[in-house]
Amino acid sequence: MIKTDIVVLGGGVVGLATSLRLLNSGREVILIDPEEPGTGASYGNAGTIAEYAVLPVGSPDILKKIPSLLLDKKSPISIKRSEILSLAPWLLRFLYQSMPKQAAINAKAITELLFDSRKRWELLVKQIDADSILKSNGTLYFYQTKSSYEVGKKDMVNRKMLGLNVEMLSPIELGKLEPNLKNIGGGASFFPDGAYMTDPGKIMKLLLDAVIKKGCQFIKKSATSIERCSEGVEVVLADNSKIIAKHLVISAGAYSKKFANQVGDYVPLDVERGYHVEYDMEKPLLNRPCCSAEKGFYMSPMTGRLRVVGTVELGGLSTTISQHRVDYLERGASSIFPNLGKSSRSWLGFRPSIPDSRPVISQSSKGNDIVYAFGHGHIGITLAPITAEIVESIVTKSKPPLPISAYSIKRF
Repeated sequence: MIKTDIVVLGGGVVGLATSLRLLNSGREVILIDPEEPGTGASYGNAGTIAEYAVLPVGSPDILKKIPSLLLDKKSPISIKRSEILSLAPWLLRFLYQSMPKQAAINAKAITELLFDSRKRWELLVKQIDADSILKSNGTLYFYQTKSSYEVGKKDMVNRKMLGLNVEMLSPIELGKLEPNLKNIGGGASFFPDGAYMTDPGKIMKLLLDAVIKKGCQFIKKSATSIERCSEGVEVVLADNSKIIAKHLVISAGAYSKKFANQVGDYVPLDVERGYHVEYDMEKPLLNRPCCSAEKGFYMSPMTGRLRVVGTVELGGLSTTISQHRVDYLERGASSIFPNLGKSSRSWLGFRPSIPDSRPVISQSSKGNDIVYAFGHGHIGITLAPITAEIVESIVTKSKPPLPISAYSIKRF
């Protein structure tokens, strides 16, 4: 049996950033993950530091479109029909959170958490010698028709009311920023404060190297159960070995729900199956991440490749790829760049999704011996540094960087 100060359960970007933060403050940390840290959803995303992603997934507009979105395989959002019954409780909560009043509350909470995300990442990449991988030349949403551009303008009004910096661009202005985006008839929304990673996987590797160098012990095993005991929190691993920690941080992403349940906390977390396809190329086609507003996917220029990423498929933790989701991304990319050809590879990962789009960053209902840091949905990379800061404040019982009641486990 091992005894330690802090166990961090889950080695995605949130777990890695949290481990580094705690190690920097002089704490002893053991990181546990059954896979190599940073190789799940933290690797396969669009690489964006999305300070502009202030609106929840659930909104009045989405509410109107839900029947067609969920049941049409060609839409940005779909649901595995075999999972409809098991997803029913989550979907009912999502419908409620999409009502105007709730959506506004959620947008405010997300906005407050996103504030200064880029600056926090700029500080973090300096710590791990990854400055060259983080680019700060903005992000684009582009609109292929004038009608969708007008819809986008209304969307941006809502974002501006939340303090977002955004510029509306004509097709000519868009062409000056992205010469290879041709035949875009509507224009674009430009987020000048946006940043992105040219290689998310490399950032994850550098974060892991940094925590190991600081003295973190990494254990590559599955945790099967957690339980409070007289000496702290007991974590049982798949080989029946045990670790007792004074504090346990649960940052296991889509796998976090079962651990919260084991200590008496309910969370309505379900799984979004996220996809990407990549096209190898020496010279990037784009200068920054560009998102198709109509089709809901990003095209992100990365080192040696173009990554096309997006779509939401509600459907649990099955590792079977839904080919129609891959086809959707390939068709979308080819509609913009007809000469791309077949993608070089495809990927499936799991995002933790909560109906109100707010992560859970709080102590457990019974105390700060167990701390939750999961449920970030599409903005886990963006929110990793602020999450780490909040977790440290909970563990040390110090003042958090912002009010955190909106992210409490007790809201469910």
